[in-house]
Amino acid sequence: MSLLLNRSEFGNPANKGNLLSREAAMQLFHEWVLNPKLQVHMLQVAHLMKSWASDKENLDSQGQWMWEMSGLLHDADWDQWPDLHCIKIIEHLESLQIDPDVMHAIASHGPNHFGVDPINKMDKMLFAFDELSGLIHAYSLMRPNGYEGMDIKGVKKRLKEKSFAANVSREEIQDAANRADILLDDLITFIIIHQPAVITK
Repeated sequence: MSLLLNRSEFGNPANKGNLLSREAAMQLFHEWVLNPKLQVHMLQVAHLMKSWASDKENLDSQGQWMWEMSGLLHDADWDQWPDLHCIKIIEHLESLQIDPDVMHAIASHGPNHFGVDPINKMDKMLFAFDELSGLIHAYSLMRPNGYEGMDIKGVKKRLKEKSFAANVSREEIQDAANRADILLDDLITFIIIHQPAVITK
């Protein structure tokens, strides 16, 4: 199955700055994403994106929401329409005249799968958080105290265990860190600190 999007431009530049309201985004999230585990992953990535936009990029509330919304919806169509992953959510956001940067971030969160390279910092951080967030969360579930006391050494040990979270691509994790120009240790530390703040119900 090919998920190549066969295009690298999305939406209309005239729609720059147009975002869904939080209420509309959450309604879409709950209508499209029915799998509780996938919901957790998307909420965690959204929180990481917002935290990075706030702490590292010093963006205003509008900028933070753009990053958060990109994370919240990046896998929105994976649950019910895996054969149309990225295609369906991007076309839907285009029909709503959303900022093209949101669609580009979503389209580039797996460059090896969708054929779209992350260009700006928002693109690169979504790619960087996606796979590693999932692996670290899986690691937290096997620890008695979850994220409490988790350290870089433990995460990197799990990264080396190919059988652990075997569906998570180690190559993509390193590629994403390289593209974002961030040390893997720093990325792991940021996720350990910020990911537990997400309510996983």
